[in-house]
Amino acid sequence: MKHETPERITDRPLFYTPGLDVVSAVSTAMSSDPRPAGPAGGSSVQEQRERWERKRARTARELVLTEQKYCQRLELVTTYFVDILKAKGTLRQDIRESIFSSIKSIHSVNQTLLAYLEDGKFGLGFERFCPHLNYYYTYADNFQKAAKALQIQLKKNKAFRRFKKLQESRPEFRSSNLEELLHLPLQRIQQYKHFLRDLVENTSPEHHEFQQLSRAVKAVSGCLTIQRVQKLLKGRKTKVLAPGRWYVREGWLKVVPAKGTEAKPKMFFLFSDILLLTRPCSSMHPTNADKFACQHVYPLQDSSVDKVFGHTQSQGGLISLTFTKDKLLLMSSDQEDINDWYRSLSSAIGQLRSRNTAVHRRDDLCRRPLRSPEDLSENHSPASPPHTRKRGMVTAEPKDPSGAPPPGAAQAITSKRRRLAEAPVESSQEPGGSSCVIL
Repeated sequence: MKHETPERITDRPLFYTPGLDVVSAVSTAMSSDPRPAGPAGGSSVQEQRERWERKRARTARELVLTEQKYCQRLELVTTYFVDILKAKGTLRQDIRESIFSSIKSIHSVNQTLLAYLEDGKFGLGFERFCPHLNYYYTYADNFQKAAKALQIQLKKNKAFRRFKKLQESRPEFRSSNLEELLHLPLQRIQQYKHFLRDLVENTSPEHHEFQQLSRAVKAVSGCLTIQRVQKLLKGRKTKVLAPGRWYVREGWLKVVPAKGTEAKPKMFFLFSDILLLTRPCSSMHPTNADKFACQHVYPLQDSSVDKVFGHTQSQGGLISLTFTKDKLLLMSSDQEDINDWYRSLSSAIGQLRSRNTAVHRRDDLCRRPLRSPEDLSENHSPASPPHTRKRGMVTAEPKDPSGAPPPGAAQAITSKRRRLAEAPVESSQEPGGSSCVIL
């Protein structure tokens, strides 16, 4: 899908989108306001605000229209291919998941986003959408494998080939084929970056959606950067696409060896939770000449960074990275570059520690005590009698004032003593000299 310019969108009819009609009406009123301009300074500021509003309204309309079309085309894939193939069993489950990957989840997430956009809630919509970018991570990471699996099935599976041709001939597809539709999520995530950037540039910092849109730009840009880094890495062994991970920076640094040999330049990629150490592939390689081979992945969990030298205005600097089972000495001849690396590493490690501390505290709050507060209060209450075994006291039976036992009591006591005599029992002496038998 090609990214359409804002000028083209005004040439076609617009249908009603709740929440956007207000912005359009305001923009139209501003552009056709017949009132005379005030002072020169105030007029220029007002005109600039009006231009921002008009650009923001055009971007908002185009975003909603293209999102509607995008969701409709995703629905063609999920309805006429994914669901029907699952019901018919034309493809095995593993092959079906390999071809379509997370496109069904993407369709569900984008339908929710579309509802927010149609209501004019752009900031809130993208704030709810960005936590689900991992579906786009998964889809982009699997795309090459999906294309290869699709071609294999078209060559070997006659029933699937016939089914694909039949579905693509439906009028809803409008001459689109499955290969074009499967490429849509990768194109759409690129378009989000441009739409969001235009919205932020034409939104006042005092606007209630400005911060939400700014965070969305950062999240989508990070998603695209991680995809770029993944393509730069040789092979498929190292996976940098992961939920909750974002890109920080990259650059060349020299690794100081422990045995005093010559320091060699390496390419480093810093993410929120890992640091990649890579080397460039051979320039003579036919396919990997412009790629990097990953040599080590260092987790930032339980790591620390220190500046060895470079505190003063000298040439270059040296920083030390200590990991759980390894240590790195990184050097650069550029003072500003090594300071930037030190700040980036310190910030990434600090944020990782703060997140883990928050998780541990939440887990501690969720733990239940071994004893409930009621049990503890009962055990420590001085008024409650101690928990002891029942004791059959000889004097426990109430005596008659005349001194004679009640009727039947003598026979019951005699039978109880006979049972105790037949079985071994424990006796205890009380300080007062009276004896009791433990039942």
